[in-house]
Amino acid sequence: MTIRTTHVGSLPRTQALLEANAMRTSDPAAFAQRLTDAVDEVVAKQRGIGIDVVNDGEYGHATTQSQDFGSWWTYSFDRTSGLELRPDNVWDTRVAKSEPGNIVLTGMNDRRDRQLFRAVYDDASAVHPTTRQRPQAVSEIGYIGQEAVAADIANLRHAMSVAGAEEGFICAIAPGSASRVGSAHHGSDEEFMDAWAGVLHQEYQAITDAGLIVQVDDPAIAENFDQIDPEPSTADYLAFTQKRVDALNKALAGIPAEQVRFHLCWGSWNGPHTTDFPMAEMAELMLTINAKYYTFEAAGSRHEHEWAVWKDVQLPAGKVLLPGVVTHHTNIVEHPQLVAQRIRRFADLVGDENVIASTDCGLGGRIHPEIAWAKLDALVEGARIASQG
Repeated sequence: MTIRTTHVGSLPRTQALLEANAMRTSDPAAFAQRLTDAVDEVVAKQRGIGIDVVNDGEYGHATTQSQDFGSWWTYSFDRTSGLELRPDNVWDTRVAKSEPGNIVLTGMNDRRDRQLFRAVYDDASAVHPTTRQRPQAVSEIGYIGQEAVAADIANLRHAMSVAGAEEGFICAIAPGSASRVGSAHHGSDEEFMDAWAGVLHQEYQAITDAGLIVQVDDPAIAENFDQIDPEPSTADYLAFTQKRVDALNKALAGIPAEQVRFHLCWGSWNGPHTTDFPMAEMAELMLTINAKYYTFEAAGSRHEHEWAVWKDVQLPAGKVLLPGVVTHHTNIVEHPQLVAQRIRRFADLVGDENVIASTDCGLGGRIHPEIAWAKLDALVEGARIASQG
């Protein structure tokens, strides 16, 4: 059986597209045409390499820098009403202490991994760029992204038609990750996530109604663990995360699971990652999310060993794993034979038909474009080798 291929979402933007983003407001018609052309090109390039399940490269999610680790999240700021930049929004630098049964997230700058490797993270070369200040909710939030998501859908469907692609996906943020912007309006985290579920359901519905797959990006359910000080018990963390899973399932209500991909990672930055939450503790909760497909990091050196988790965790019937078999965490292009070995580890456990070879995370904005495309070449060749058994 031929093992299919895909990737997680973000692909390298061309310099022309990066420059064109400045025209979004000054000349929207000209920008719209450039975006359509760019999506045509990136889908054609994916199909030319041999990627089976394609997307728009997340080109509809605005970014103006060649390195951008945050557009998967920041795109939602422009599609949500009720958010506002406030001088007192200090999410990145907030210092908070948790107690058993009462978990509070610290700021980005006080993560436990950062505390352990302060000199590394203080080195400017090791800190990923932050492209936008994070807003907070100052009133009831609402969805205002109808035109933007309609453009994403139209561009991808047009490009798929031209390139002959049969299956495509569009990425969207999950309520639990979106709610980390903070709120000065909502009374509790649960209320805020519930509000985000109502907002994001509209985006998920638009994508799936168009016959496409929605990929829900939710690194927070694993990444939050590093942002809790002191380290919580596994039970407390899973209870904390369950609320985020519940909010996502509410946002997915009425949407067919076969049109949903869920993406889990531990954050895209290049750091030690010694405080990452184990996949063995997360896998069963992840599988309760109303999705058919699950993408996750499995090629980076901190998580490659976790393929063995699937020896003990039973994959439910009808579910499909999309493990990362090439990673953004190194500039080394993986040998196709290594890629094939990584794929076979999963396929031998859950079946060839239940595996689609993928990337750890988005490649765009994280490694040089030439390296990103070479990694996708290696992914496709590795899948071809793995398909031979």
